[in-house]
Amino acid sequence: MTFAVIKTGGKQYKVAANDVLKIEKLEAEAGSIVTFDQVLMVGDTVGAPLVEGALVAAELIETRKQKTVIVFKKRRRHNSRRRNGHRQLLSTVRITEILTGGAKPTIKAASAATKTETVAEKAPAKKAEAKTETKADAEAKAPAKKAAPKKAAAESEAAAEKPAKKAPAKKAEPKADKE
Repeated sequence: MTFAVIKTGGKQYKVAANDVLKIEKLEAEAGSIVTFDQVLMVGDTVGAPLVEGALVAAELIETRKQKTVIVFKKRRRHNSRRRNGHRQLLSTVRITEILTGGAKPTIKAASAATKTETVAEKAPAKKAEAKTETKADAEAKAPAKKAAPKKAAAESEAAAEKPAKKAPAKKAEPKADKE
């Protein structure tokens, strides 16, 4: 049982314990345990089409977008070109164990995932607290705001001194014919 072949996202992957691979997007949160039940082969045992009771457990590390793939279409001599970009969503998983005989994933794999979650959550919280303290210190040290600059004040006074525009003159009514 050194390796297994699994099927996910319409593709087949040869995996072993502690392998890290990028697959099509999975609907799960980072750090959670995901299982692949479509196992096509385990070691020397080949399924027809699947191996009965086989299961591969993995930890979802992250989900992110792939690099941009440029789709460029050109029809020569027709002045027709189309350029488009696409970024596929990929999930990165680490294979934790390969199970046979209907066994379930061990709690050890699940607890390892929760430990990584708690460490990841605590680190940014400390940084956020430090940032708020520095902002508060900076506000306390900063002098009071000064009055508006003289140039801006002079422009506003000049605008106030200018007379208002005259209303447009009314057009004269056409003269009536006198009889």
